[in-house]
Amino acid sequence: MKAGKVFIVGAGPGGIGDMTGRAIAAVRECGVLCGYTVYIDLIRAQMPEAAGKKTVTTPMRREIERCKAALDEASGGRDVAIICSGDAGIYGMAGPILQLQENYPHVEIEIIPGITAAVSGAAILGAPLMNDFCVVSLSDLLTPWDVIEKRLRAAAEGDFTTVIYNPMSKKRTDHLRRACDIFLEMRPENTVCGWVRNIGRPGQEKKLMTLRDLRDETVDMFTTVYIGSEGILNVNGCMVVPRGYNSFDPNTGNMRG
Repeated sequence: MKAGKVFIVGAGPGGIGDMTGRAIAAVRECGVLCGYTVYIDLIRAQMPEAAGKKTVTTPMRREIERCKAALDEASGGRDVAIICSGDAGIYGMAGPILQLQENYPHVEIEIIPGITAAVSGAAILGAPLMNDFCVVSLSDLLTPWDVIEKRLRAAAEGDFTTVIYNPMSKKRTDHLRRACDIFLEMRPENTVCGWVRNIGRPGQEKKLMTLRDLRDETVDMFTTVYIGSEGILNVNGCMVVPRGYNSFDPNTGNMRG
């Protein structure tokens, strides 16, 4: 029997309008949908054609089990879409699936990119990523805190706009504060920052504040945080990183000076 194929699908921030055409096609064509329960529920609520498909779901922290289940289904001859939020290759399932593939050499894998929270949240806040930026997760479930702190310090020293995933949970109540303290060593306390919660989903919220105020914010795992680089502006309630276009002369089409 010929093996099926596994599509690792980046489903974007949550709404079907933010899924790529390739992602929608994969969900429609595959006989099995696999993923974290919340993501599968979001897909089924927005795509009627997904309602009748076989689903394989696992809760948080059962990612490897989820990946093996998808590969097992494909081994049995069915095409499988394993659903990830955002982009499958950014804190998603692309890495684990590829690592497990050596045990399933007959299963073909295709990675379908999606819109990660860093860019979808940035579009809501304005233009905070107009220059170099980086992304850091504050979850220490898989990465030791001392490594996370080292990366935060490097981002602060390098003057990157820094996007923070997993900023706070019920058990990790002080990680965002500790991250802000690192940035306050090297950035003015009035640096423009912001956060977006439930990007592209019901209940979406956004807020701009200073770095000093961000230190005392209460957020959650559905929130993406943005710490601005030096020189970032608050322009009519939008985060904007200047990129040198002030030197552009609109009359001549050339750069001034």
